[in-house]
Amino acid sequence: MLRLDNLTKKYPTGDLALKSVSLDIPKGQVLALIGPSGAGKSTLIRCINRLVEPTSGHVWLHDTDLTRLGSGALRRARRKMGMIFQEYALVERLTVMENVLSGRLGYVGFWASLFRKFPQKDIDEAFRLLERVGLDHMADKRADELSGGQRQRVGIARALIQDPELLLVDEPTASLDPKTSRQIMRLICELCEERGLAAIINIHDVALAQMFVQRVIGLRFGEIVYDGAPDGLSADMLTQIYGEEDWEATIRKVEEEDGEEEEENENGEEAGHAVKTAGEA
Repeated sequence: MLRLDNLTKKYPTGDLALKSVSLDIPKGQVLALIGPSGAGKSTLIRCINRLVEPTSGHVWLHDTDLTRLGSGALRRARRKMGMIFQEYALVERLTVMENVLSGRLGYVGFWASLFRKFPQKDIDEAFRLLERVGLDHMADKRADELSGGQRQRVGIARALIQDPELLLVDEPTASLDPKTSRQIMRLICELCEERGLAAIINIHDVALAQMFVQRVIGLRFGEIVYDGAPDGLSADMLTQIYGEEDWEATIRKVEEEDGEEEEENENGEEAGHAVKTAGEA
């Protein structure tokens, strides 16, 4: 579905952020980008939708070479690439509903977007998405009244209302506590599975990546040094990606958090069963 062919980004300073990166990402695959700061993770995501212009190489979404599109065609292509930002990128003074509906701005005309007049079907879909991310009761709250986890859920709903085929996710858990981070990662992965979406998630937390995604790409100095399954991230491989560190502690953390994740799921299932039983009684 998505193919990167020798993607390279060199900044005017001479810094080479990406060095001939080539990847194939099939429909429905959730992939994590890991690596130290400055490895090129955010640059890679932003080169895909051309928020950063690649220096050379190609980005193919199906049969369309995104690197060759003019401004109008690029705007249309971006409709199929939902972006979820580290700092949420919400309009603070607008309501939750208005922020979600802003994801439809690429589909409505100028005057409709200026006065935020959206078709009823878009409003109905926004309510459905808010219910799915657990915020239907907050549709009229202003964005500046929300917690970090709630803001990220609004950002997820806003990306999904575009009806994308690909999610580009930049550090979705960087400002969140460990429990909320797991909830957000779980939500993103569940939604991708439900909708058959591919996703590229730039993430610093190796343990979270190993817990949730299907495939991990390790970047170092703009080059791919690992491409494989999460369980292939041995201490030696993590050293190759990040440098010397006590990676055995990280591996133990993954095992511990996997146990916590299983316990949370079991507790959730038990709570759901109790609610169902009470409703039947």
